[in-house]
Amino acid sequence: MYHFGRGRTRWVPYLLLLPGLLAYFIIGVGPSLATTVFSFTDASGLPNAPVSWVGVDNYHEFLFLGQAARDNLSAVGRTLAFSFFVTTIQFVLGLVVAIILNQKLRGRNFFRTLYFMPVILGAVIQGLIWTLFLYPLGGPLAQILGTFGLRSEFLGGPPTEAFAWVIVVQIWANMGVTMIIFLAGLQTISEEYYEAARIDGANAWQVFANVTWPLLTPSVNTNLLLNIIGSLQAWQLFLVLIGYRNGTQVLGYLIYATGFGQTSGSVTSSFRQGYAAAASIVMFVMVLIIGLTVQYFLRRREERLVG
Repeated sequence: MYHFGRGRTRWVPYLLLLPGLLAYFIIGVGPSLATTVFSFTDASGLPNAPVSWVGVDNYHEFLFLGQAARDNLSAVGRTLAFSFFVTTIQFVLGLVVAIILNQKLRGRNFFRTLYFMPVILGAVIQGLIWTLFLYPLGGPLAQILGTFGLRSEFLGGPPTEAFAWVIVVQIWANMGVTMIIFLAGLQTISEEYYEAARIDGANAWQVFANVTWPLLTPSVNTNLLLNIIGSLQAWQLFLVLIGYRNGTQVLGYLIYATGFGQTSGSVTSSFRQGYAAAASIVMFVMVLIIGLTVQYFLRRREERLVG
């Protein structure tokens, strides 16, 4: 039975949905389609600059043409490495902290707030805090290391060292979200399951492996997907912490720097928004493939554990 009347009144639900659908297409779908179109042009984004159709030349240049393509593929590799380390460490730390703060401990609400607080700060503030903390000439960490006769250039050091510090900051900045999702999942598990396991003689590890871990499956799935997708797209902290440096760029930062132009030291990127659009489509495909693959295996795991 249709509950919205007959005749013209049948269109009322669709008319009510129309403003939201229009806003979605204008704000969400529209820019995505525009990016796809731009990726086949030589658009620079500069005022009054001519725009020509170049077909797949941007994609060919990004993936296959000379040293630039090798640098781009290296950026893709660094993006995957960054995502792997951030996802793995952030997931484990978030789970451990959530389990600890789910206990009946004094001051647990304070520590929950403390661990979540970095999340509410913007990437610029997060980056500036750590830039000051890691300042090699008299910064807090430099002074601590100095007491042991150690010295480091931190963010200004070799690319691998600077890259590792961005991983640390990324985890610090977002671990609170992982913790909160795990806390929400832990609080949905009935205490009766734990009591039954203890009555059967299960130790702490067996309780976690056979009760907590399977019943946390929805939270595990959510955190893994959010961590993977978020870290694959991350680039703002690279901008604030170390700038556009050879050997440190991830794909998201490369897209930004190429599309909007950025100069850092001897490294200069030009305004090539068509080329950047092609790179962003490559990134979209990469995130889509990884996300769908992870989701497929997580769904199979969830069906096996909780049905």
